[in-house]
Order: sequence, then structure tokens, then C-alpha cells
Amino acid sequence: MILVYWLLIVNLAAFILYGADKAFAKSNARRIPERTLLFFAWIGGSIGAILGMRIFHHKTLKPKFAVTVPILMVLEIVIIVFSLYQNYHLTVSEYSVDLGLENDLTVVQISDLHNQFFGVNQTVLLKKIEDQHPDMIVITGDIVDKTHTSYGIALDFIEGAVKIAPVYYVTGNHEVWLEGDKLDGFFSEMEDLGVVFMDNSYLETDEYILAGVADSSLAFYENFSAYEPFDDSKPVIMLAHEPQFSALYGHLGADLTFTGHYHGGQIIIPGKGGLVSPEFEIFPKMYDGIHDINGMKLVISRGLGNSILPVRINNYPEIVVVKVQ
Repeated sequence: MILVYWLLIVNLAAFILYGADKAFAKSNARRIPERTLLFFAWIGGSIGAILGMRIFHHKTLKPKFAVTVPILMVLEIVIIVFSLYQNYHLTVSEYSVDLGLENDLTVVQISDLHNQFFGVNQTVLLKKIEDQHPDMIVITGDIVDKTHTSYGIALDFIEGAVKIAPVYYVTGNHEVWLEGDKLDGFFSEMEDLGVVFMDNSYLETDEYILAGVADSSLAFYENFSAYEPFDDSKPVIMLAHEPQFSALYGHLGADLTFTGHYHGGQIIIPGKGGLVSPEFEIFPKMYDGIHDINGMKLVISRGLGNSILPVRINNYPEIVVVKVQ
């Protein structure tokens, strides 16, 4: 959504500046410098600039505008189409894990939504999830974003998700940063809709244990005491946000752990992998997929949205599906 917001703002600003400069020219007022007008075209506002030129009949005879701005517009459209496809082309990654269950369990993982928009009321995302026929949907943090927070977009997703399957949720670092009355109200609405909060709690079924670790606890992970490590009587499925704390999840007895946070390294370079982690580790060893760590299966979702960096490259947003046997 950051990219979309930026394009809307910068193109509207460019259009207004061209119109204002035309009005200033007619009234012999102080003009907007040409370098400013061209600057807004260069930083993504070329569509607004060319609309301003045409509608206000402004700068259309000056070669540096008549030639430069249309070229920039073509380049901008190509970049926009490429970026939107990279950011909104939903993919599904499927894995199988054998935990010795009597009844197979289809788990759909959603991570790092970051207020990303996938159709009106999130219908595109929800349809993709429904097509997987999940037995449960697990959300592993950062459903909202601190830098461009929209609880409404997140709730649109939750309202649809709970109609598909039971929804279980743990917080991510962005929820920790957003602490306050608005976040508490958002959590209350989620619970009213039927979402089961798994922060530092667990529930036991006939076949497995589902446990969660709150992201706020990871800062003190060596002293984690919300519950004792589980024994081997039942398989343990764990929900957490940050994969780098896999030692804690293994210590707690997890057999299968769902995480996100790494955004697939933001840019995936063929032959090298994800470029950078949120902790600014270059080419992190693990950035997506499923990994075996001392017998525990660790799933790292590439997630769905973005935060600081607005564009994914070679790293499509991902729904994870795990067939647990």
C-alpha cells in the first residue's frame, strides 16, 4: 500500500503544481521553478505532470517538458505495472509435514499482511485461502503496520477469514510498536469476531497441542516462562513471528513452527537468495520455505505486505499451506 499511496500523492501534487504555475504565469506572480516541476515528474509524478500540461496548456511547447515528461511517463507506467505485479501477484506455497496425526490437518498460514490491499474487502486474498480448504488459519503477526496503520483493512480480512475456518493469531513486532487504546480496541474486535489469541498460551486437542509465543516475549526469550516445555506425548504446533528464535521454539518442544517476519529478504536474487532481513543481515541463511532444525520443522513465510521498503522484487506475496499428516 505504501507504493500506491506514494503514487497517488506525488501525481496529485504534480498536477496541482502545474496548474498553480499556470495560474501564477497569468497573474504575473512569482513562478514555481522549472526544476521543481521536473523534479516531481522524475520522482513518480509524471502522469500528474503530463495531465497538468495538457489540461492547463502549460509547458507544452518547451522541449525539456514536451519531450522529457512523456518519456518519464512511459517509464513510470512500465515500472508501476512491474511493481504492482511483484507486490500483488498472490502465490501459494505447499508443504507436507508428518507429525503422526490420525487425521490430516490443512493449515493455511497468513503472515505480515502489513495492511496490504488485495481487492475490495480483501476478496482476492480470501478467495485464494478458501480454495485451499483449510482446517485452520494461523496468522503469525504484523497484520497491521506501524507506518501506515489501517485497522479497517485488517478487520476486513479477519471478518472474511473467520467464515472460512477457525483463526488463531499471534502478534508481531508491529503490533508491539502500536501498543495503546486503538490497538486494544482492534484486538477486542478481533476476539468478538472469533479469533483465538495464542500469545504465550496454548490449547490441547485430542491429537496435538497448538501453542503461541508473543513477539513481546522474544526480547527476553532466555527467561520465557509463560508455560513449561511440552513433553513428547503429543505433537506441538507452534505459532510465532520471528524465525531467528528457533532455539526457543525447539526448547519448548515444538515439532512444527510457523513464522514470518523476514519478508522473503524483500528482494530475491537468483542463485543468492533473499537480500536483506529486517535486522539488516545481508543474504540471511533462511529467508523463506521450510527448514529442519534439530528435528523441528520451521516454516518461514515470505508474507503478504511491505513496511519500510515498498517494493518486492522476484518475491511474490505468499500464502503458505501445510498439509500436516
